[in-house]
Amino acid sequence: MQIIIKTKNLELGGQLEAFINKKIGGLKKFLGAFQNHTLPITDGRNLFDTFVEVEKESNHHRQGKIFKAEVKIYMPGRNLFAKAHAEDIIKAISEVREELETEIRKYKSKVVEFPRRKAKQAKNRS
Repeated sequence: MQIIIKTKNLELGGQLEAFINKKIGGLKKFLGAFQNHTLPITDGRNLFDTFVEVEKESNHHRQGKIFKAEVKIYMPGRNLFAKAHAEDIIKAISEVREELETEIRKYKSKVVEFPRRKAKQAKNRS
C-alpha cells in the first residue's frame, strides 16, 4: 500500500504526515482479503494505491468546518472514495478513516464473503 499525500493551503509537517500514514496505513489490515483476488485495475494504477488530500478550504475563515480530508483507494474492481469535513484536521482524517473502513467492510462482504457463502451452500446441496 503506497500512500501519496497532497495538501492545499496548509503545510505538511512531519507530525501531520506521520499521523496520516498511521491512520490511513492502518487500513492495510482490512485489505489482506483482496491480496489473492484477480480482478484487474483498468486505469493503470497499482493495487491499493492510496491518494490522500488534506486541505484548509479557505484562508480567511477562522472557525467552523474549514478542514477537508479526501482519500481514494484503488482496489480490484472498484475504487473506494471517502470525504470528511471538520473543525480540526485531525478530526477530518479520523472521520475519513472510519468512513473508509466501513466502505472496505461492505465491499469485502460483497466481493469476498458472498461468493464464499454461495460456494459453501452449493457444496452442502450436493
